[in-house]
Amino acid sequence: MANKKILVVEDEESIRKTFSLILSKRYKVLSAKDGREAKLRTQSFTPDLIIVDLKLPDTSGLELMAEFREGGYGGEAILISAFPDLVDISELVRRGIGHFFVKPLDLDVLSRSIDFLLAPKTDPDKRV
Repeated sequence: MANKKILVVEDEESIRKTFSLILSKRYKVLSAKDGREAKLRTQSFTPDLIIVDLKLPDTSGLELMAEFREGGYGGEAILISAFPDLVDISELVRRGIGHFFVKPLDLDVLSRSIDFLLAPKTDPDKRV
């Protein structure tokens, strides 16, 4: 899965760097600190998965994903947040967001979810 690409959109630098460090061992990873930077990154980088924080300095993760979907992004998405009470599950489904995690994250669980989302759709052992 080394050819799979992930965009991490997270305003907390320590989380963004940790994700990038861990995920770059298996995937090509770019990161962005806000929605504006994420949009710039996707001009030259088409991710297979976007991991996005709910609360960003310039937008919400849900709004950013809506913009990406309207622009034709058809890849996978994971929403993360320290504020689970602000998340409406039906909204996640409507926005095409496959998974939701509450901070602080269990990185092993996140890693397994990423592997699941990025596994070839024809590989039934990985999609279970």
